[in-house]
Amino acid sequence: MRKDGKKIKNASPSYLVGAYMMHKRYDALNMTEVDVPLAPISAYVRAKRSEGTRISHLGVILAAYVRTVAEYPLLNRFFVNKRPYARKECTVCMVVMKPGGDDGTTSKMTFELEDDIFAVQKTLDRFIDGNREVGDTNATDDAARILTKIPGLLSIGSVAFRLLDRYGLLPRAIIDASPFHASILISNLASIGTGHIFHHVYDFGTTSIALTIGKTREIAVRHGNAVRFERCLPFGVSMDERICNGSYFAMAFARFKEYLADPVKLEGPSAYPIVREWARPGEYELLSAKRKYREARKEAKTVVAPTERKTALTKAKKEYKAEKAAAKALKRAAKGEKALCE
Repeated sequence: MRKDGKKIKNASPSYLVGAYMMHKRYDALNMTEVDVPLAPISAYVRAKRSEGTRISHLGVILAAYVRTVAEYPLLNRFFVNKRPYARKECTVCMVVMKPGGDDGTTSKMTFELEDDIFAVQKTLDRFIDGNREVGDTNATDDAARILTKIPGLLSIGSVAFRLLDRYGLLPRAIIDASPFHASILISNLASIGTGHIFHHVYDFGTTSIALTIGKTREIAVRHGNAVRFERCLPFGVSMDERICNGSYFAMAFARFKEYLADPVKLEGPSAYPIVREWARPGEYELLSAKRKYREARKEAKTVVAPTERKTALTKAKKEYKAEKAAAKALKRAAKGEKALCE
């Protein structure tokens, strides 16, 4: 029933029992500190810029996380109303500072699990440029302005949103605008010159992991019989322990650090298979087609010339119908194969 996730029916009984013992997200909060050497990331960024391609440190971190989620899908799970769900999208919630540096806006980016570092950087650049303008720049800003404009509406709305979210009835438009419904919350505190913190996870919504990036610091690292000090980026990670066990988290973050140690691995397709635990044949293709259609319609509506706008809308609708038909064909084919096996 939920628009942003699919209920997991084969979850381990220990996770289900744990959800009743720790039914609030903050009850199941675990925290850890991760130090990531800065030198490999900086060297990669400099090398790409010398080639004429701008890649940011944050772009490398986001690309590494997206690729890690593609290989370790349990990181993208969430619990609502004591039930586990597999998230259908990889979304990152971030704060972007407005001009002047005394105000910010919170919004989300959506990534495809196939995205390499260049696709991630493109999405990041578009996200930052679009949200650094003065005034309301996204659906989150619009929703916040409306809720706070009318006295009492915020109180009523927060109660209604919690109730609807609990039973999977929250409309897609609200989920898209909500900063509380994301795969991960990332706060780049290094950009304002402060250290990392262990950010809380919100009980409202579906965000299971929060990661903060602090300003660089030197860490003593042993190399044989010698000890050297290396500049590192410290990460503060807070996570809902119900989504997976400790060994799974350890393997996932080991892979995350592996990508950050050698960002070249983030270029091109992944060397490992992409796992979508929620998707049956045709499901992801249909969801992707709908998302592309929404984005194409949004872009088309920004075209000033009426004739060009109409042409763009017609093209978007035609492409959506073709992709929708292909997705349904995949679904029918899978059902046919299952019937033959039975």
